[in-house]
Amino acid sequence: MTGHGLEGFYRAGRRVLSRCQVRVAGREPTAVQARTGAADHTRFVGTLRATPGAGPDPDVVVERIRHADGTERITLHSAALRPLRLPVEVALGTDLADLGAIASGRAGPELAASVHDSGLRWSCAEGSASVTADPPPADALAAAGLLRWEFQLPPGGTASVELRVKSDGAGPVRAVGRAATSPLAAARATGDHPGVRPLLHTSVEDLQALLMRDSAHPADTHLAAGAPWRCGMAPAEALAAARMALPLGTRLAAGTLRTLARTQLPGSATQSGMIPGPRRDAGAYLPPSCTGTEATLLFPVLLAEAWRWGLPANETEELLPAAERCLTWLRRTAGEGTYLCDPQPGGPVRCETQAHAHRAALLGAELLDAYGRSGGIELRQWARELRTAFREDFWVEDRGGGRPASARAPDGRLVAQLSATAVHLLDTGLLGGGEHAPGLLDRVQTEQLARLFGSPAMDSGWGLRGLGTKEAGYNPFGHRAGAVRVQETAIAVAGLAAAGYEREAGSLLRGVLAAAEAFGHRLPEMYAGEQRTDGGLPLPHPAACRPASTAAGAGVLLLATLVGIRPDAPAGAVTLRPLRSAPLGEISLTGLRVAGSPFSVRVSRLGLAMVEEAAHGLQLGA
Repeated sequence: MTGHGLEGFYRAGRRVLSRCQVRVAGREPTAVQARTGAADHTRFVGTLRATPGAGPDPDVVVERIRHADGTERITLHSAALRPLRLPVEVALGTDLADLGAIASGRAGPELAASVHDSGLRWSCAEGSASVTADPPPADALAAAGLLRWEFQLPPGGTASVELRVKSDGAGPVRAVGRAATSPLAAARATGDHPGVRPLLHTSVEDLQALLMRDSAHPADTHLAAGAPWRCGMAPAEALAAARMALPLGTRLAAGTLRTLARTQLPGSATQSGMIPGPRRDAGAYLPPSCTGTEATLLFPVLLAEAWRWGLPANETEELLPAAERCLTWLRRTAGEGTYLCDPQPGGPVRCETQAHAHRAALLGAELLDAYGRSGGIELRQWARELRTAFREDFWVEDRGGGRPASARAPDGRLVAQLSATAVHLLDTGLLGGGEHAPGLLDRVQTEQLARLFGSPAMDSGWGLRGLGTKEAGYNPFGHRAGAVRVQETAIAVAGLAAAGYEREAGSLLRGVLAAAEAFGHRLPEMYAGEQRTDGGLPLPHPAACRPASTAAGAGVLLLATLVGIRPDAPAGAVTLRPLRSAPLGEISLTGLRVAGSPFSVRVSRLGLAMVEEAAHGLQLGA
């Protein structure tokens, strides 16, 4: 870590260490490899020549293993034929800057250090941080930010130093999965395509690494949004990731729902029942959207689908009042109107917000009916009126066959950009009997949207662009204006497959799997939407989280889509509707969970599915 750009250890939105440079015998080792071993650690290897006149071969290897919990182990390995006396210096520094300042290039200079315990300490008005070393250094120079040791290495010998970074006197951060039973099934994938096994393995590993606990309710786990930018709870992303991860079991969904139910706004005011969330930039043509709106609409959807996957009835009933409050907020906020504005009141009517609201109304109505609660009839009636109006009001006719508008401005003007936010129109949600809910688009409109998503303007060859290349303001690095967002690509693949457009779904699927290989199967939340070329690689986005909860959840959703699992645990049934075209050849998923029990399925090269393990008495259909 050199202190430049984004480099550093972060905790609670602050950079607690920005510089950590190692010199051995007065020289920095020559870097030869940097490799991410897992979501929570990376290994760096350097070499140097410590024996004068011994030729060009290095005889000391310096290995640095850096962990996300705030520790780094530096190990020297000697291959010299005689004993070596090696002075080692570690230069440390930090600015204690917050993420917003770093992201916008406004981080200040390094702070002055003081000697503290067996290391160094830095302080400012916003907090403090320290680095301690084991073994303690022989010298600690605060003015230079240096820790020094001198090691005697016999031939073939080793020596190590472990650094521990702390913030405000707290202990190191530790992932939930290191100390508690995981809520995620240890699923595995095998198949003809070499990418399916590492994609699922890494996706589960990333989800595990991002698990967090509610400190007041330690049994409830949820996901952090991603590292390094959003290491805390982001309600909409946590719900979306838990939903995509339902094939790994319902415990993560239950913990996420319980955690967010405790944040729901109380009382009888306008926002009562809403789950708070920050604003999210929506690009150049629309004001920021409210992630609280999205989270409030996702809550009953996740509960309803977790119930279908096998969430126990008593846990579902416990969470039902919070879901009812979300649905009450929806009906009260929409009022006598047809559409839901975002943000409220008086904001634009966004395409994706109507899709979220429509799905919440239909899935919420089924859940209310199943538990003998009132309100289902009114929700279905509002959803029918929304469908009728949307198909007329949001469709933009053009010479290419038309497209859904991204939004309607408060003055009624259509924002006619071709945007990936339209993927949510394909994500209708799972009802009973393995059926999907009806969508806001009719059959002809859905076919046209599938054609647009399969066109070169949207399909980059690495996944779905956030904005079509022919649209004003297209930028391949624009996080809402052209970059490939993995979550939206996975939703597009699942929605297109469910609607029967397997060619377009298969193309996007193969593209994102190729991108996953280029990223070591650890997908970032987004990457540049530049067109794929022979021999090319996807370009990383400098502000992307990696690992990211939605990207990791998307890996699970992509592979589950191939086998087409549609559970209905309350009815004791599961339906399989795999992609008949088998775009990746044969695939087998083992160790999933349906109805609380292990579930394994294999799909042949002919697109035929066979269940190899399931709960006793579970009725199977295709």
